[in-house]
Amino acid sequence: MANAVEAVVVSGMRPRATSFWIIAACTVALLPVSASAEEGFDTEHIFGFMIGTDVGNPGEREFQSQTTGRFGKGGGTYRALAHEAEIEIVPLPNFRVEVGGTASLHDVTGVPDIDDRRQFNFQGASLDLRYRLLDRERAPFGLTVAAEFHGDRIDETSGAKGRMYGTDLALAFDRELIPNFAIGALNLIYQPEWARFEVAGLSEKSSTIGAAFAGLARVGPNMLLGGELRYFRQYEGIGLGEFSGQALFVGPTAYFQLSERSRLTLSWSMQAWGRPAGSGGNLDLINFERHQARMIFGVNF
Repeated sequence: MANAVEAVVVSGMRPRATSFWIIAACTVALLPVSASAEEGFDTEHIFGFMIGTDVGNPGEREFQSQTTGRFGKGGGTYRALAHEAEIEIVPLPNFRVEVGGTASLHDVTGVPDIDDRRQFNFQGASLDLRYRLLDRERAPFGLTVAAEFHGDRIDETSGAKGRMYGTDLALAFDRELIPNFAIGALNLIYQPEWARFEVAGLSEKSSTIGAAFAGLARVGPNMLLGGELRYFRQYEGIGLGEFSGQALFVGPTAYFQLSERSRLTLSWSMQAWGRPAGSGGNLDLINFERHQARMIFGVNF
Protein backbone atom coordinates (compact mmCIF):
# COMPACT_ATOMS: atom_id res chain seq x y z
CA MET A 1 0.00 0.00 0.00
CA ALA A 2 2.84 2.40 0.91
CA ASN A 3 4.50 1.78 -2.45
CA ALA A 4 1.23 2.52 -4.24
CA VAL A 5 0.78 5.81 -2.37
CA GLU A 6 4.38 6.76 -3.12
CA ALA A 7 3.92 6.01 -6.82
CA VAL A 8 0.81 8.21 -6.96
CA VAL A 9 2.58 11.10 -5.20
CA VAL A 10 5.67 10.91 -7.38
CA SER A 11 3.58 10.68 -10.54
CA GLY A 12 2.26 14.13 -9.64
CA MET A 13 5.73 15.47 -10.44
CA ARG A 14 5.43 14.58 -14.10
CA PRO A 15 4.23 18.02 -15.29
CA ARG A 16 7.24 20.13 -16.09
CA ALA A 17 8.11 23.50 -14.61
CA THR A 18 5.95 25.27 -17.20
CA SER A 19 2.80 23.55 -15.96
CA PHE A 20 3.74 24.38 -12.38
CA TRP A 21 3.86 28.09 -13.14
CA ILE A 22 0.68 28.03 -15.22
CA ILE A 23 -1.19 26.55 -12.26
CA ALA A 24 0.38 29.07 -9.88
CA ALA A 25 -0.51 32.00 -12.14
CA CYS A 26 -4.12 30.86 -12.42
CA THR A 27 -4.33 30.52 -8.64
CA VAL A 28 -3.10 34.08 -8.18
CA ALA A 29 -5.57 35.39 -10.75
CA LEU A 30 -8.49 33.81 -8.90
CA LEU A 31 -7.53 35.00 -5.43
CA PRO A 32 -9.06 38.21 -4.09
CA VAL A 33 -6.63 41.03 -3.49
CA SER A 34 -7.92 43.43 -0.88
CA ALA A 35 -4.86 44.80 0.91
CA SER A 36 -4.04 48.45 0.58
CA ALA A 37 -0.58 49.67 -0.37
CA GLU A 38 1.82 50.66 2.39
CA GLU A 39 4.51 53.29 2.38
CA GLY A 40 7.94 51.81 1.69
CA PHE A 41 8.77 48.11 1.54
CA ASP A 42 8.78 45.19 3.94
CA THR A 43 11.58 43.05 2.47
CA GLU A 44 11.22 40.11 4.85
CA HIS A 45 9.36 37.93 2.34
CA ILE A 46 9.32 39.63 -1.07
CA PHE A 47 12.25 37.67 -2.56
CA GLY A 48 12.19 34.07 -3.77
CA PHE A 49 15.66 32.56 -3.40
CA MET A 50 17.12 35.48 -1.45
CA ILE A 51 16.39 37.22 1.85
CA GLY A 52 15.79 40.85 2.76
CA THR A 53 16.91 42.68 5.88
CA ASP A 54 13.52 43.16 7.52
CA VAL A 55 12.71 40.64 10.26
CA GLY A 56 9.24 41.68 11.43
CA ASN A 57 7.98 43.43 14.55
CA PRO A 58 8.23 42.02 18.10
CA GLY A 59 5.35 39.68 18.85
CA GLU A 60 4.61 38.79 15.21
CA ARG A 61 3.89 35.15 14.36
CA GLU A 62 3.66 33.65 10.89
CA PHE A 63 3.08 30.32 9.18
CA GLN A 64 4.90 29.81 5.91
CA SER A 65 4.73 27.09 3.26
CA GLN A 66 7.69 26.95 0.87
CA THR A 67 7.87 24.61 -2.14
CA THR A 68 11.09 24.41 -4.13
CA GLY A 69 11.45 22.51 -7.40
CA ARG A 70 14.74 21.58 -9.08
CA PHE A 71 14.71 20.18 -12.62
CA GLY A 72 17.29 18.92 -15.10
CA LYS A 73 20.74 17.36 -14.77
CA GLY A 74 23.39 16.25 -17.25
CA GLY A 75 21.22 13.48 -18.71
CA GLY A 76 18.12 11.39 -18.15
CA THR A 77 15.21 12.70 -16.08
CA TYR A 78 15.71 14.66 -12.90
CA ARG A 79 12.90 16.17 -10.82
CA ALA A 80 13.10 17.01 -7.13
CA LEU A 81 10.55 18.83 -4.98
CA ALA A 82 11.01 19.95 -1.38
CA HIS A 83 8.06 21.23 0.65
CA GLU A 84 8.86 22.99 3.91
CA ALA A 85 6.36 24.07 6.58
CA GLU A 86 7.71 26.80 8.87
CA ILE A 87 6.68 28.76 11.96
CA GLU A 88 8.23 32.22 12.40
CA ILE A 89 8.24 34.32 15.57
CA VAL A 90 9.84 37.65 16.49
CA PRO A 91 10.58 37.46 20.25
CA LEU A 92 12.80 40.56 20.41
CA PRO A 93 13.36 43.72 18.38
CA ASN A 94 15.42 43.01 15.24
CA PHE A 95 15.59 39.25 15.98
CA ARG A 96 13.62 36.53 14.21
CA VAL A 97 13.43 32.78 14.85
CA GLU A 98 12.07 30.22 12.41
CA VAL A 99 11.68 26.45 12.80
CA GLY A 100 10.63 24.16 9.97
CA GLY A 101 10.25 20.61 8.71
CA THR A 102 10.74 19.43 5.12
CA ALA A 103 9.31 16.58 3.03
CA SER A 104 10.86 15.76 -0.34
CA LEU A 105 9.96 14.03 -3.61
CA HIS A 106 12.53 12.62 -6.03
CA ASP A 107 11.96 11.29 -9.55
CA VAL A 108 15.36 10.36 -11.00
CA THR A 109 15.99 8.16 -14.03
CA GLY A 110 19.17 7.77 -16.08
CA VAL A 111 21.10 10.65 -14.47
CA PRO A 112 24.88 10.06 -14.40
CA ASP A 113 26.29 9.35 -10.92
CA ILE A 114 22.83 9.38 -9.27
CA ASP A 115 20.89 6.18 -8.59
CA ASP A 116 17.43 5.86 -10.14
CA ARG A 117 14.69 6.40 -7.57
CA ARG A 118 11.08 7.48 -7.24
CA GLN A 119 10.32 8.26 -3.62
CA PHE A 120 8.58 10.48 -1.09
CA ASN A 121 10.19 10.98 2.33
CA PHE A 122 10.39 13.20 5.36
CA GLN A 123 13.70 14.93 4.70
CA GLY A 124 14.63 16.83 7.86
CA ALA A 125 14.28 19.87 10.11
CA SER A 126 15.79 23.35 10.24
CA LEU A 127 16.34 26.33 12.54
CA ASP A 128 16.75 29.79 11.01
CA LEU A 129 18.01 32.75 13.05
CA ARG A 130 18.18 36.33 11.75
CA TYR A 131 19.37 39.52 13.42
CA ARG A 132 19.09 42.97 11.84
CA LEU A 133 22.16 45.09 12.46
CA LEU A 134 21.13 48.15 10.43
CA ASP A 135 17.64 49.46 9.65
CA ARG A 136 17.66 51.09 6.20
CA GLU A 137 15.14 53.70 7.41
CA ARG A 138 17.80 54.99 9.82
CA ALA A 139 20.97 54.04 7.90
CA PRO A 140 22.20 54.25 4.30
CA PHE A 141 21.19 50.61 3.80
CA GLY A 142 19.74 47.67 5.69
CA LEU A 143 22.01 44.90 7.00
CA THR A 144 20.98 41.54 8.46
CA VAL A 145 23.03 38.48 9.39
CA ALA A 146 21.31 35.09 9.00
CA ALA A 147 22.23 31.54 9.97
CA GLU A 148 20.12 28.51 9.06
CA PHE A 149 21.05 25.15 10.60
CA HIS A 150 19.54 22.00 9.12
CA GLY A 151 19.76 18.28 9.75
CA ASP A 152 18.47 15.83 7.14
CA ARG A 153 18.03 12.10 6.69
CA ILE A 154 17.60 12.41 2.91
CA ASP A 155 20.11 14.04 0.56
CA GLU A 156 18.30 16.89 -1.18
CA THR A 157 20.05 16.27 -4.53
CA SER A 158 20.20 12.48 -4.91
CA GLY A 159 17.48 11.39 -2.48
CA ALA A 160 19.89 8.91 -0.88
CA LYS A 161 19.45 8.11 2.82
CA GLY A 162 22.04 9.13 5.36
CA ARG A 163 22.89 11.84 7.84
CA MET A 164 23.36 15.34 6.43
CA TYR A 165 24.14 18.49 8.36
CA GLY A 166 24.63 21.97 7.02
CA THR A 167 24.67 25.65 7.80
CA ASP A 168 23.58 28.44 5.47
CA LEU A 169 25.26 31.70 6.47
CA ALA A 170 24.26 34.94 4.76
CA LEU A 171 24.84 38.66 4.93
CA ALA A 172 21.85 40.52 3.49
CA PHE A 173 21.90 44.13 2.33
CA ASP A 174 19.01 46.14 0.85
CA ARG A 175 18.16 49.72 -0.05
CA GLU A 176 15.24 51.54 -1.63
CA LEU A 177 16.48 52.71 -5.02
CA ILE A 178 13.37 54.80 -5.69
CA PRO A 179 11.26 55.49 -2.56
CA ASN A 180 8.14 53.33 -2.46
CA PHE A 181 8.75 52.12 -6.03
CA ALA A 182 12.00 50.14 -6.47
CA ILE A 183 14.12 48.11 -4.03
CA GLY A 184 17.51 46.45 -4.52
CA ALA A 185 19.10 43.66 -2.43
CA LEU A 186 22.44 41.87 -2.17
CA ASN A 187 23.18 38.56 -0.41
CA LEU A 188 26.63 37.13 0.34
CA ILE A 189 26.44 33.39 1.03
CA TYR A 190 28.57 30.63 2.58
CA GLN A 191 27.17 27.08 2.92
CA PRO A 192 29.28 24.29 4.50
CA GLU A 193 27.78 20.79 4.33
CA TRP A 194 28.60 17.42 5.94
CA ALA A 195 27.09 14.10 4.73
CA ARG A 196 27.43 10.40 5.53
CA PHE A 197 25.45 8.06 3.27
CA GLU A 198 23.73 5.01 4.74
CA VAL A 199 24.19 2.43 1.97
CA ALA A 200 27.77 3.05 0.85
CA GLY A 201 28.99 4.35 4.20
CA LEU A 202 30.78 7.17 2.41
CA SER A 203 31.38 10.58 3.99
CA GLU A 204 31.48 13.81 2.05
CA LYS A 205 32.21 17.43 2.90
CA SER A 206 31.49 20.34 0.62
CA SER A 207 31.08 24.09 0.71
CA THR A 208 29.47 26.69 -1.50
CA ILE A 209 30.04 30.42 -1.66
CA GLY A 210 27.91 32.82 -3.63
CA ALA A 211 26.61 36.29 -4.25
CA ALA A 212 23.09 37.21 -5.31
CA PHE A 213 21.42 40.43 -6.44
CA ALA A 214 17.72 41.22 -6.77
CA GLY A 215 15.69 44.18 -7.92
CA LEU A 216 11.92 44.56 -7.55
CA ALA A 217 9.57 47.36 -8.57
CA ARG A 218 6.00 48.11 -7.50
CA VAL A 219 3.65 47.59 -10.44
CA GLY A 220 0.42 47.80 -8.45
CA PRO A 221 -0.80 48.50 -4.92
CA ASN A 222 -0.32 44.84 -3.97
CA MET A 223 2.17 43.50 -6.51
CA LEU A 224 5.94 43.65 -7.06
CA LEU A 225 7.80 42.35 -10.11
CA GLY A 226 11.52 41.97 -10.72
CA GLY A 227 14.29 39.42 -10.96
CA GLU A 228 17.10 37.68 -9.12
CA LEU A 229 20.64 36.93 -10.31
CA ARG A 230 22.70 34.40 -8.29
CA TYR A 231 26.27 33.18 -8.75
CA PHE A 232 27.68 30.13 -6.90
CA ARG A 233 31.04 28.36 -6.62
CA GLN A 234 31.20 24.87 -5.09
CA TYR A 235 34.21 23.24 -3.45
CA GLU A 236 35.17 19.96 -1.86
CA GLY A 237 35.66 20.27 1.90
CA ILE A 238 34.09 22.82 4.22
CA GLY A 239 37.09 25.14 3.98
CA LEU A 240 36.78 25.91 0.25
CA GLY A 241 39.21 23.20 -0.79
CA GLU A 242 39.33 21.78 -4.31
CA PHE A 243 37.14 23.65 -6.79
CA SER A 244 34.18 21.59 -8.12
CA GLY A 245 32.16 23.92 -10.33
CA GLN A 246 30.31 27.18 -10.73
CA ALA A 247 26.95 28.39 -12.01
CA LEU A 248 25.03 31.58 -12.71
CA PHE A 249 21.24 31.58 -12.25
CA VAL A 250 18.89 34.28 -13.48
CA GLY A 251 15.11 34.58 -13.52
CA PRO A 252 11.97 36.54 -12.59
CA THR A 253 10.36 37.01 -9.18
CA ALA A 254 6.83 38.18 -8.36
CA TYR A 255 5.35 39.11 -4.98
CA PHE A 256 1.62 39.39 -4.26
CA GLN A 257 0.02 40.81 -1.11
CA LEU A 258 -3.13 38.69 -1.16
CA SER A 259 -4.74 40.23 1.91
CA GLU A 260 -3.79 42.11 5.05
CA ARG A 261 -2.46 38.85 6.56
CA SER A 262 -1.48 36.65 3.60
CA ARG A 263 1.13 36.81 0.83
CA LEU A 264 2.51 34.82 -2.09
CA THR A 265 5.94 34.85 -3.74
CA LEU A 266 6.76 33.11 -7.04
CA SER A 267 10.29 32.78 -8.40
CA TRP A 268 11.97 30.86 -11.20
CA SER A 269 15.65 30.67 -12.14
CA MET A 270 17.46 29.15 -15.10
CA GLN A 271 21.15 28.29 -15.16
CA ALA A 272 22.33 30.79 -17.76
CA TRP A 273 26.01 29.88 -17.50
CA GLY A 274 28.16 27.40 -15.61
CA ARG A 275 31.23 25.21 -15.78
CA PRO A 276 32.26 22.12 -13.79
CA ALA A 277 35.91 21.75 -12.84
CA GLY A 278 38.02 20.36 -15.68
CA SER A 279 35.37 20.92 -18.34
CA GLY A 280 34.96 23.41 -21.13
CA GLY A 281 31.17 23.24 -21.14
CA ASN A 282 28.96 26.29 -20.71
CA LEU A 283 26.70 24.73 -18.01
CA ASP A 284 27.44 22.87 -14.76
CA LEU A 285 24.77 20.19 -14.54
CA ILE A 286 26.89 18.02 -12.24
CA ASN A 287 26.83 20.26 -9.17
CA PHE A 288 23.74 22.33 -10.02
CA GLU A 289 20.36 21.99 -11.74
CA ARG A 290 19.19 23.46 -15.04
CA HIS A 291 16.04 25.04 -13.57
CA GLN A 292 14.94 26.01 -10.08
CA ALA A 293 11.47 27.22 -9.06
CA ARG A 294 10.02 28.35 -5.74
CA MET A 295 6.55 29.19 -4.43
CA ILE A 296 6.12 30.69 -0.94
CA PHE A 297 2.80 31.26 0.80
CA GLY A 298 2.64 32.90 4.24
CA VAL A 299 0.00 34.05 6.67
CA ASN A 300 0.15 36.00 9.93
CA PHE A 301 -1.79 34.61 12.89
